Amino acid sequence: MSRQQGGSGKTGRHLVPPPPTANTGNIGLSGVPTISSPTITSSTSNQELASYFECPVCFDYALPPIMQCQSGHIVCQACRQKLSMCPTCRGPLGNIRNLAMEKVAATVMFPCKYASNGCNTTHLHTDKLDHEETCEFRPYCCPCPGASCKWQGSLEQVMPHLMSTHKSITTLQGEDIVFLATDINLPGAVDWVMMQSCFGHNFMLVLEKQEKMEGQQMFYAIVQLIGTRKQAENFAYRLELNGHRRRLTWEATPRSIHDGVQSAIMASDCLVFDTNIAQLFADHGNLGINVTISTC
Repeated sequence: MSRQQGGSGKTGRHLVPPPPTANTGNIGLSGVPTISSPTITSSTSNQELASYFECPVCFDYALPPIMQCQSGHIVCQACRQKLSMCPTCRGPLGNIRNLAMEKVAATVMFPCKYASNGCNTTHLHTDKLDHEETCEFRPYCCPCPGASCKWQGSLEQVMPHLMSTHKSITTLQGEDIVFLATDINLPGAVDWVMMQSCFGHNFMLVLEKQEKMEGQQMFYAIVQLIGTRKQAENFAYRLELNGHRRRLTWEATPRSIHDGVQSAIMASDCLVFDTNIAQLFADHGNLGINVTISTC
């Protein structure tokens, strides 16, 4: 099968161009609701209890450790760090721990912060943050590595964003292509990025060079799916470097862009090689990586 070949768009740590006054949901020590059992079974009662924990500033939930002002008003930890006085009564924030509210919080099932995006799960406060870190309904960030782009949006908006904002990225069609990274000897940290379209999906190919201690340089190559984690499980990819009597191959399941490149690099879950290896396969400073996408 003939391969399409294209030059990547170099990105990098230099990316080639591309206070409320209403007393809402607050409760003091004397206003803690009583419950007859440690487990909330009624969805209505649970929602009502959860509402008592709403922060009056950001309307997220104030979760343990819960601090109150002298009048018993609570605010979430994130907002508390930015405030000099209670947003409800304008009194001093103080350092009073609301242990009664914390005991109630241990029995409440809190909705995911991305409920408005479609997530209908509820969690104990001890599990809520862990869920939200990997929730499929959290907004997608721009998948371009090393870029200063702060864009966020839905999965359906990712490709239009890339096409309109990061126009330097080339897209090749087909499941078997050559990802050509040019000028790999450029100093400093650099990213090369290319898109591959096949099987009705779009994949982002990334080669990242990082400066390590004592001038050592390491390369990391990975394929990401512009899609969900569940969708990514339906595919496999192979990266292959070919040289004179030499071959270096890596096979894996593509990562969803929800996970990002850095999580794969930190876990070494990608093709990893140093400058010496790169030079064995490079041709006049350019490195060609054969990329094959297949279905599982």
